[in-house]
Amino acid sequence: MNTAEVERASQLIRSGRVVAYPTETFYGLGADSLSYQAVQNLFSLKGREQDKPIPVLVSDWEMLEKIVWRIERRAEDLIRNFWPGPLTLIFQARKILPANLTAGTGKIGVRISSHPVARELCRRTGRPITTTSANPAGQTPPRSAARVRRYFSSRLDLILDSGRVSGKKGSTVLDLTSDPALLVREGEITRKKLEVFIPIAS
Repeated sequence: MNTAEVERASQLIRSGRVVAYPTETFYGLGADSLSYQAVQNLFSLKGREQDKPIPVLVSDWEMLEKIVWRIERRAEDLIRNFWPGPLTLIFQARKILPANLTAGTGKIGVRISSHPVARELCRRTGRPITTTSANPAGQTPPRSAARVRRYFSSRLDLILDSGRVSGKKGSTVLDLTSDPALLVREGEITRKKLEVFIPIAS
């Protein structure tokens, strides 16, 4: 992937635009997660219902600490074993995040991607970026840039094409705001693998 293209994508995100980029599971839609208007642009593009929160990517621990209230020991264990990778952890969100991103829940789903383009894009942007799948609501998540183009045509500002990605499922989503933790969605990482490190509600 051309680093100049990644830099261009990061500049577009910082200016409030929406781009598509590859992750370890599917192609995602990236917008500035700290901008209410950028998140609204993403909702409009995707046709997503406003009551559904949007998860984000961070590039490192420092960025994570800026957007979540507390990182418990159990979260640290999961992060150490599964990040970077397809595990989205739900934390209590700091007030820095716009209400439309969290859908008013006060919670935020976060992960560090293991895809080098996604991580570099987030790092260059310098703030968390959204990571909802790059498809209109109700459609199949795309594994290629070509499918993203068919979905959105010229309505996207940029598509970072890194070839076909190999994900079969989305990221696993685990809610750490409850005790025991709640498995919201079993994706690439199985419940069995998680339960080695943390109790999960049945």
